[in-house]
Amino acid sequence: MKQANTTIAAAVLSLAALLPVSAMAQAATDAAKSSPAAASMTDGEVRKIDKDTSKITIKHGEIKHLEMPGMTMVFNAKDKTLLDKVQVGDKVRFMVVSEGGKMVVTAIDLAK
Repeated sequence: MKQANTTIAAAVLSLAALLPVSAMAQAATDAAKSSPAAASMTDGEVRKIDKDTSKITIKHGEIKHLEMPGMTMVFNAKDKTLLDKVQVGDKVRFMVVSEGGKMVVTAIDLAK
């Protein structure tokens, strides 16, 4: 009986030791999804630009680092001057990150 209790106690302690490792791995995965370093450029087409509110509507392909399928959506521009680079109808490549629950375009260039 004492042997069984010792085995169970050892198993519980082993599992408890793994919990922090699992939590750290999940945190690293979550950080990579929203990290600009992990982000990559996405192809899209400009549908609308609103310089007064610093917003741009882009029809885009899959945004892999955010696990987002292709769609048309409105993004906030990190800097209003980014919107001066493009016009409605332009094919673009852009960088987007999630900041405080908002999708923010941090870079945008004409597609080549």
